[in-house]
Amino acid sequence: MKQREFWFIVGSQDLYGQEVLDIVAERSAEIAAELSKVLPYPLIYKVTAQSNAQITKIIKEANYRDEVAGIITWCHTFSPSKMWINGLASLQKPYCHLATQYNVEIPNEEIDMDFMNLNQAAHGDREHGFIAARLRMPRKVIAGHWQDEKVIKRLSDWMRAAVGVAVSKEMKVMRFGDNMREVAVTEGDKVEVQKKLGWQVNTWAVGDLVKEMDAVTEAEIDELMEAYMASYDIATDNITAIRYQAKEEIAIKKMMDREGCKAFSNTFQDLYGMEQLPGLASQHLMAQGYGYGGEGDWKVSAMTAILKAMGEGGNGASAFMEDYTYHLVEGQEYSLGAHMLEVCPSLAADKPRIETHHLGIGMNEKDPARLVFEGKAGPAIVVSLIDMGGRLRLIVQDIEAVKPILPMPNLPVARVMWRAMPDLLTGVECWITAGGAHHTVLSYDVTAEMMRDWAKMLDIEFVHITRDTTPEKLEDELLVKDLIWKLR
Repeated sequence: MKQREFWFIVGSQDLYGQEVLDIVAERSAEIAAELSKVLPYPLIYKVTAQSNAQITKIIKEANYRDEVAGIITWCHTFSPSKMWINGLASLQKPYCHLATQYNVEIPNEEIDMDFMNLNQAAHGDREHGFIAARLRMPRKVIAGHWQDEKVIKRLSDWMRAAVGVAVSKEMKVMRFGDNMREVAVTEGDKVEVQKKLGWQVNTWAVGDLVKEMDAVTEAEIDELMEAYMASYDIATDNITAIRYQAKEEIAIKKMMDREGCKAFSNTFQDLYGMEQLPGLASQHLMAQGYGYGGEGDWKVSAMTAILKAMGEGGNGASAFMEDYTYHLVEGQEYSLGAHMLEVCPSLAADKPRIETHHLGIGMNEKDPARLVFEGKAGPAIVVSLIDMGGRLRLIVQDIEAVKPILPMPNLPVARVMWRAMPDLLTGVECWITAGGAHHTVLSYDVTAEMMRDWAKMLDIEFVHITRDTTPEKLEDELLVKDLIWKLR
């Protein structure tokens, strides 16, 4: 992952005199330095801006610096908002307005007009907020003291969403073959997606992958086998199948790295020259931060890589997922998520096992090796990006993952069980009404608010299914959004 940073641009004006401006600069540098100790990415204080020229210059520089993932603004004193127009109008990076102040409380003995002149964030930030609203600027507004834990948490989450945008803008997806035949939801307008999200989605022949596999050496496979044994329990005698998956992984990784791709997709309907569908290979690649999409689903592949980058430490507990079947016993309604072979071990509650089993779908000549495990319990989200024709819609549903209520000893795949919000049946109705796909990204690390911020930054529709959602309310919301987006 690239090193990312955020720039802190502080607003003021030249009427206060140099002494006040020096204090503003000193305090702003202090805030940035202290926040950098607790935020996931450095916050770099850049300037106490006093003119249109200063603001425009620094924002242009931010636009063209790849390591800058976004800007955070604050008006310590009163900053006339017309001086921000040119800069904000040219801004191409995510933007957060931190409405804060240096001091926590009003100092009863110290407060006088000098104090008032220096500490004017209460109306400086409102002036700044007006011009952003007037310019229709997509932005995040976070209010509170800069040392407050809630403010720090919200800033951290916003930063990770902004990094998700930076990753999106650089995303390249390697497709091995097309999507599964006759499937609708995995289709999409790649031109529109590149325009809106920055993704470059292209195809490489499966034959090219087979050629790359043939060039993998036994020494390379031995090295990867050591990594497998260090990370997973070997629960099969079929070492040949595991070594074949290692060969697939090495070849896929070489091709992706050579082309600068962070995500890939394949389909069990196109395994020309391959003995096994990549299972363990895909899972271990996802554990390293790559995105994956089954059945040629390039949208979920890219979204998996993006959510991983947004997660804790830049590669969080996020994974390609699919709703498979339901447990519909009244009062015990759950969804069982899994996939044939490919669920990332970042979701595992315990150390995953490598097993080999027959796969009764696709063109496998031999039994593929895969990781088998149960997912962790805890709050999470599932995310689906769909093409509505003329626009993209991001659907997020809150879920509560649970320890599977059944052992399922004969199910040889990784699995996660969860309660969908507001409840399984209502949640399914809402998901289907919104057009959500059967493939999703399940994440324990990324929140719905982060995904809302991500969608806002990229100007795409956002739908959130929560504990309070009803089918009737959702239908009304979708109708209004449909009208709004058609008029845009």
